[in-house]
Amino acid sequence: MSSEELRVVVVVYLAAIAPLVVILAGKKHLPDWVPMIYVGSVLGCAVGWELWFNYGWLDGEPVDARRAMALNIWLPKSINWLMNSLADGGAICLGGLWLMWLVTGKDSAVFKSWHWGAFGVLLVWCVGQNLVVELFLYHDQLANGKVLSWAPLAPSGPYFNPTLFELNERGVRLQTQIPWLVFPFLLYQAVILTTRKIRLSLYRLSD
Repeated sequence: MSSEELRVVVVVYLAAIAPLVVILAGKKHLPDWVPMIYVGSVLGCAVGWELWFNYGWLDGEPVDARRAMALNIWLPKSINWLMNSLADGGAICLGGLWLMWLVTGKDSAVFKSWHWGAFGVLLVWCVGQNLVVELFLYHDQLANGKVLSWAPLAPSGPYFNPTLFELNERGVRLQTQIPWLVFPFLLYQAVILTTRKIRLSLYRLSD
């Protein structure tokens, strides 16, 4: 295993497992909506694109045909989609919400109604991390010539997938950016609706 492949394995497992440990260990100190949003985010990412990209279900190549054998051993296709979804839901989605809360002065009001400035932080975080992943972590399995499946949150599929720009001969393409342009809207709206539902339930219990 090369050092680059080792880095991929360590980053994926750490990003997948660490947020889950934090949630389980600190559940009493976290808002009630956090576990629900975490589970919903993991499922949303899995169904939205990770499963499709992983198995190549519709006009795509499965992940084990797009990367080195060492990665297929340490990140088998059967769990690769789950590890990526856990990382998406925890490190990216919850991490982005935490960052949004910090940047806005730890104002919990940003979780109760839509704030464009706060959402901008979340969107930049989600898109930014995806660029880093595509350019520096998964560049081999997402390189030109590697075909990804159509997915519900990547509806342009492999059929319209232009290269947006290149850096050090590594390309960033449209298909892999779309999910992280769409999902932050769904995520933020889900947080707002969930906090409202919890507040309404508490209000009814207090009557």
